[in-house]
This record gives sequence, structure tokens and C-alpha cells, in this order.
Amino acid sequence: MALYTERHGMRSPIERTSTISVEMYTMLFDCCEKYYNNLAWKFPEECRDGQGCCGLDYQQFNIHMKFDIPTLYRTSNGRIDKPSNNYYGGDDEYDQYALLDLIEFIGQNCRDISVGSFHSYFGHHHIRLLDTNDIFAVFRNDINGVFQKTGLLYTLTENMTVERIIEYNAITPEVENTIKSVKEPGLRDLLEEAIILFKQPNPAMRNDAVEKIWDALERLKTYYVALDKKASATKIVKEMSGGQLAFEQLFDMEFVTLTKTGNDYRIRHHETNKIDIQDIRHYDYFFNRCLALIATAIQYLK
Repeated sequence: MALYTERHGMRSPIERTSTISVEMYTMLFDCCEKYYNNLAWKFPEECRDGQGCCGLDYQQFNIHMKFDIPTLYRTSNGRIDKPSNNYYGGDDEYDQYALLDLIEFIGQNCRDISVGSFHSYFGHHHIRLLDTNDIFAVFRNDINGVFQKTGLLYTLTENMTVERIIEYNAITPEVENTIKSVKEPGLRDLLEEAIILFKQPNPAMRNDAVEKIWDALERLKTYYVALDKKASATKIVKEMSGGQLAFEQLFDMEFVTLTKTGNDYRIRHHETNKIDIQDIRHYDYFFNRCLALIATAIQYLK
């Protein structure tokens, strides 16, 4: 239930961000730790009295993480932990995307457990390892709750992967369904790959996503293989415009403009005379604009 100041509109909206601060990292890491025993099927710690599993073998887990997620934050003694703010400045350095890897790892590997008897001598419970993973839905809900509370633009999907939440986004379920219906496999594959890359949390992937969507634009122009590239593109524009000259001119100009953009900016070509894209938000603009044209065009393909 919303608190008083939330209910009465007395709070400023939380800032939406893709940057995971130390405090946010701590909340997400603490959430992950709650589910460590659900990884015990993979890294079991056996009770020394031979009474079965008593939880996660943290030492074994810690060693494996050095190879599965090598950039995950560790303390000076090599233990996986959360970074901290330094009172005198110089906060601990950490890779926020490695934390997202940890979230995915737990989501993809968590299994249900049943807590058994308490072993008072060793101070632990015995647990029974189950083959089901209903716990993933609980873990997902907890992680997404932290994302939402902190304003982080990420979500843990039902597919057990973390995706970024894209504001001002041209990707809709309707667009994705339309792409799946494209008959030409090369065009369809390029579009699906571009969208997958664009949803990735790592900003470096946005460059690849924009390059891929421009590759899709160029392949779209050659959709009608019986025609040369120019004639094929002209046919697409005519079908999109429905016989209206104004729209034919509009769509033709948009194809020309985006082709020129792909050639002039460092999107498909990387010569030194190309215009660098330095603001990460410009990638979102380029991607959404190109996808908007393609998503419109493919509705008219025959």
C-alpha cells in the first residue's frame, strides 16, 4: 500500500536511471543473497554428520564465480560482496553489469528447496533439494521490486534475462509480432537481432543494435528480388503511400534521409570522416527512427 506522501502526491517523482549506485547495488545484492540456498543443488554443502545437504557451499560457489562472472565485485580477500561508500571519498569501484549477470545466474539456476530439521550442534537446517523452480517467480518479483523502487530502468523477464526498460520506445509487442510475420528470413533475422541487442543493459550494445537496424533497412530495399535495389525500394514506397503523392514523397524522402544518415554518421561505416555518435541517447533516437520506418514498411510487403 502506498504511504501517505505517495497517496497525496507530496513526493517528487523518483529519478529514472540506468546507473546502479552503491546503495542500489547493495539492495540488489542483498536480494540475491536471500536465494543462495536455492543454488545448493549446484553447489551443495554437506552436513559433516552425513545427514545430507545443509545449504550452499559458498567456497565452491565463490570459486566458480571467478570464471562465470569474473568482473563481479570482490573484497580484498577475494570474497563476493557488495561495494561500499568511502566516507573520505573514493568509493569502491565495481562493474554494475556484472551484478546483472549475477541476477541472471541466480534466476537461471535457482531451484526449489524444502527446509528440514534444525541441527543444533552445527547450527544449520538440513534442506531437501527439489527438481522444480517455482522459486524463480518469487525471485523475479523481488528483483523487479527493487528495480522499480529505485527507479532503475531494468527488468528481469520471464525468460530469465535482464533487459533494459527503454523510454520513448518504438518497440511494441505489435511491432515485434509484425516482424515475426516477415516472410524473408534474412530481413526477419536482422530485425530480431537488432531488437535483442537494443534491449541489452550494456550501452556498448546500442552501437551494434543501430548498425544492425541499418543493415535491415538496406536489406528491406532489396525485398523484391526480381527487381534491382532502386526499383524494389520504389515499389515498397508506392505500396506504403497507397497512391497518395504526398505520402509517396514523404516516405521516399525518409528512405533517402535515413540512407544518408547511415552513410554520414558512424553507423555502418567507420572511416575517420564519419560523424561520431558521442551521446548514448542519440543511439536511441537513431534506432527508433529507423525502426519506425521499417515497421511501417513491412506491413505493406507482399
